[in-house]
Amino acid sequence: MVRRLRIPIFLILFFGAAGCAFAQGGPPYYTNDPGTPGPNNWEINVGYIPFFYSNNSVSHTPDLDINYGVGERIQLTYENAWLRVRDEGAEPKYGLGQSNFGVKWRFYDAGEDGWSIGMFPQGFVNNPNNSVKRGITPASQAFLLPFEFARKVGPVDLNFELGYNFVHDGPSGWLTGLVVGHTFKRLEIDSEFYNTSTYNPYISQPTLDAGMRYRLHNPIILLLMAGRGLEPASRNQPYFVGYFGVQFLLPTRAYNADNPEPKTEQPKP
Repeated sequence: MVRRLRIPIFLILFFGAAGCAFAQGGPPYYTNDPGTPGPNNWEINVGYIPFFYSNNSVSHTPDLDINYGVGERIQLTYENAWLRVRDEGAEPKYGLGQSNFGVKWRFYDAGEDGWSIGMFPQGFVNNPNNSVKRGITPASQAFLLPFEFARKVGPVDLNFELGYNFVHDGPSGWLTGLVVGHTFKRLEIDSEFYNTSTYNPYISQPTLDAGMRYRLHNPIILLLMAGRGLEPASRNQPYFVGYFGVQFLLPTRAYNADNPEPKTEQPKP
């Protein structure tokens, strides 16, 4: 899918104030994290995702990202988007994007104060429509194999992702991302550095963005992010990227009112 924006580095000094830290990858960010929804829980993200370049643009209008928890450490994912593609001087084209199927497995979890590590293999395939013929989606199909790492460090949470994108009949390449953030009760604020690169031809697309998650009402979370490319704007380098959407956590009873993490059973006395 086009959302695999091309996005390894950035340093941020975040808040020294006391309080619980809760930052993670996933929408509205490009970087994923090792977290999963929990047994039989759903996480559904619906968002508008624009990518604006110097003489063209691609927008997800909207993007639908559906995640289902199988046990404590496995997540099944399906994602797709209705795309708006516009080249300078031409009328916009609309069509269905590539389908993204994925399985996330958090194979290491040392608890609140330790590392969590997961892997999230995903396949990107074209649908039986005319999106390729009309130039909306690429003819190539891909298999993405990323690894996610997360840990709390004092008042902030760190989330790092590194992966390789295997593309059939197209340029393969690396992706890497870093999210750093802090939470103030219902509001989480984060910054992200993300970069993707391809070989033959070599293209690197580093971006820097900032975003927030705000719990409107359990189980609805507002998702906002805005940023830009770190290279001069061109057909391959965006001058604006963003995510504007909502996350639904279901069923409602599985989540705490002030904490988006799934409830866990407490040991009986």
